[in-house]
Amino acid sequence: MKNRLTLFFLWFSFFLTAQVPPYYSSIDFSQSGSSVKTQLTSLISSTHNQITYDDCWNVLKISDLETGSSTHVLLVYGYNDTDGDPVTDRTRNKDLNGGNVGEWNREHVFPKSLANPDLGTSGPGADAHNLRASDTQQNNNRGNKKFISGTGNPGDISGDWYPGDEFRGDCARIIMYMYLRYESQCLPSAVGTGTINSIDPNMVDLFLDWNADDAVSQFEKDRNDAIQNAQGNRNPFIDNPAIATKIWGGPLAEETWEVVSISSVSKVAIVVYPVPVTEDMLYISGLSTLDLQQLQLTSISGQLIDQLNPEEIVKNGGISMDQYKSGSYILSLIFEDQIVRKKIIIQ
Repeated sequence: MKNRLTLFFLWFSFFLTAQVPPYYSSIDFSQSGSSVKTQLTSLISSTHNQITYDDCWNVLKISDLETGSSTHVLLVYGYNDTDGDPVTDRTRNKDLNGGNVGEWNREHVFPKSLANPDLGTSGPGADAHNLRASDTQQNNNRGNKKFISGTGNPGDISGDWYPGDEFRGDCARIIMYMYLRYESQCLPSAVGTGTINSIDPNMVDLFLDWNADDAVSQFEKDRNDAIQNAQGNRNPFIDNPAIATKIWGGPLAEETWEVVSISSVSKVAIVVYPVPVTEDMLYISGLSTLDLQQLQLTSISGQLIDQLNPEEIVKNGGISMDQYKSGSYILSLIFEDQIVRKKIIIQ
């Protein structure tokens, strides 16, 4: 029996480890978020074999093929193939590329001019992970507008740009990749609007929300493989969206490997009461000696409801709940090296 148990645990350990793709074998995901970020920057930089901007035409004809198609590329910011308007087309023949009306070209999801210095069309400007097939006119409509929160189809919102419900997660994961790969040259805060992340002032929480709300599609997975074949490196946030949660906190994104330690046991016993909440206050004990960095209230599905002031919560010993509707929520307490989550119910 002892030998059987030993074999079982050896197999189980191998099973968990095997879930992480070999590409990431050098990364220690048990380390702090900042350490994981540094390790990943080194990995995706050292494995990047630079291609030219002209090469990217042929790369996108493969990487951006609509799932299940060998002839049509998926156009970022597109949403309707039947309305007779080429600007809104969602797909297009892969060989109709160029700069004319009815053709598709290469959209820099992180616009060239918003980087510092400008990305140009070589080096960083020819990174296929940042380029998406786009209708030429829709590409021009977006221009270098910053991303903004919205719903529905893509379009301009008060001079900024909503990429559309289908593409918000795609864009967020591209922006986070560019930040990892090119660091200070490609700051998310230069391309996104909204609340600045409390862990990293260069990150915008909008991208973390989109990463959690819009799950990775099969198209993104296939695209990641195709780009690795072309230029050697991968986008880690497509392979495991929870890496973003590990690094920057925010709502819990999908964890695809079960090894990214973002929900480890608390350093002390944190108690939240009463549950269900039957009065105005939700009390939290065990916070006074901890390095609490963020405290967020999200829906069960991960949508951010409120970002709370940690200092006020520690000072008051809890949260005033009378402003929130009845229902179930997740309270996330985010520290340097872990995230503690508590389910609460408001009656």
